Parts: sequence; C-alpha cells; structure tokens
Amino acid sequence: MGRALTAAAVSAGDIFIVGATEYPGSPALGKDAGALAGLESIGVSVSDSVETAAARADAWIDFTTPAATLAALHALQGTKVQALIVGTTGLTPAQEAELDDYAASYTIVKSGNFSIGVTLMLDLVTRAAATLGPEFDIEILERHHRRKRDAPSGTALMIGEAAAAGRGARLTDLKAEHVVGLNEVRRAGDIGFAVQRAGGIVGDHEASITSEREMLTIGHRALDRSIFADGALRAARWAVEQPPGKYDMRDVLSLGRTGDDA
Repeated sequence: MGRALTAAAVSAGDIFIVGATEYPGSPALGKDAGALAGLESIGVSVSDSVETAAARADAWIDFTTPAATLAALHALQGTKVQALIVGTTGLTPAQEAELDDYAASYTIVKSGNFSIGVTLMLDLVTRAAATLGPEFDIEILERHHRRKRDAPSGTALMIGEAAAAGRGARLTDLKAEHVVGLNEVRRAGDIGFAVQRAGGIVGDHEASITSEREMLTIGHRALDRSIFADGALRAARWAVEQPPGKYDMRDVLSLGRTGDDA
C-alpha cells in the first residue's frame, strides 16, 4: 500500500511524500520510496522512525497493523501532523476506543475501504434497505483472490453494517451465515453472507435485496488496487481542512449519515 500511495501522490502532483516508514528490520529500510514504487527517486528514504518520517508532514497515512498504528499515533505527538488517515483494520474495541481518544486532538479519517465507489455503494445499500421492507431479504456476496485469509471481507461486513443501519439495527443482531443443511431455512430479517476465493480477483462485492417478485442488486468491482490509494489521498486533502474529530469516507464525500449512524 505504501508503494501504491507513493505512486498515486507522484501522479497527482499536488501531494508530496515527505517521509515513509517500515517495521524495524524491513529490507526496505534506507531505500528511496520512489524507487520502491517503481518510479524515479523522490529523495525520501524509508525509515523505522515515525518522528523522522513525520518531521515535515501535514498528514499521516497509515495502512499497517493495529499495534503499529497506535504506536505511530503516540509517536506523532509533538510533530506538526494534524490529519490522520487510517486504513488499518482488525482493531479490537479497546483499540478503537484508544483511537477515538486521539480524535480530540487530530482530524482522523478511518475506513476499512477507501474506494470512492465502495463508499457510494454503502450509501445506496443503506437507503435501499431503509426503503424496502422486511419482506425483502438481504444477501451479500464477496469474491477475492485465493490468498485472502479473512472471510467475510472487511468490506462485506461494512456493507452488512450499512444494510443493518438502514433497517434500524446493528449487524450483530441480524448477521447470519449462508444457509446450509437439509433442514435449514432463512430466518426473516437476517443479513446473509456468501464468500468466494479464486485466482487473482482484486475484490468484488454485491448486495442483493430480494422479495418474492423482484431483486435489486447493488455491486462494486475493484479492477486495480490503486483505487484505495486514490481514495486515501482524497481523504488527506479533505482532512487537513477540517477540525479535530473522527470521520469516515462518507464525510469526505459529503454523503451524510443515515440510519443507525445518524
């Protein structure tokens, strides 16, 4: 993701990479971030020091692990960084609460998926689930490459949360696994999930909202991983102009909040 962000920033021209980090012992340490991204040198060497990397930064973009993200946020105190773009997933409730504490001092945009298209899809799913009554069943299908380990994907769960919000509920109350077994039938109101893992699929997500007589399908297909970097940079541009607080990509796109998020 660091390589994708570097390439996207160089291509954009209005955002400049002034620092880059990797974990201690990484083979990327000391190398030029531009060269690692397959570009010409940009004069920025990869460091294992957050303070060094952030010395001239206005925004910090973090796609790492929960522990590494929180350690970086702690190290950023005292730097000029005011905007934090967090794409790290898998935080525990306690870690989420710790991240929330930083929102008193920083502008934080956090999302499990920075794709502009996926953000719009979430908004559409919420609105559709709110408009179409409980006689419409909701099923979410996601497809990814064979190497992906978590299932359902984080984005599929975000879609489920958007659908549940449209129904005025939480996903934990409505989530059901795909119906299997000789005598298993679908429980009314459940949100079902199905998963496919095959080949090199970047990411396909589809929500179907179906009654006895019609089906509405809302879907998104990722064709290139650079869309996530482009979205993160758009969030950074937006965040540096906002007051401290915790936001997500719906705020960046001025979509507002609906359902359980309101």
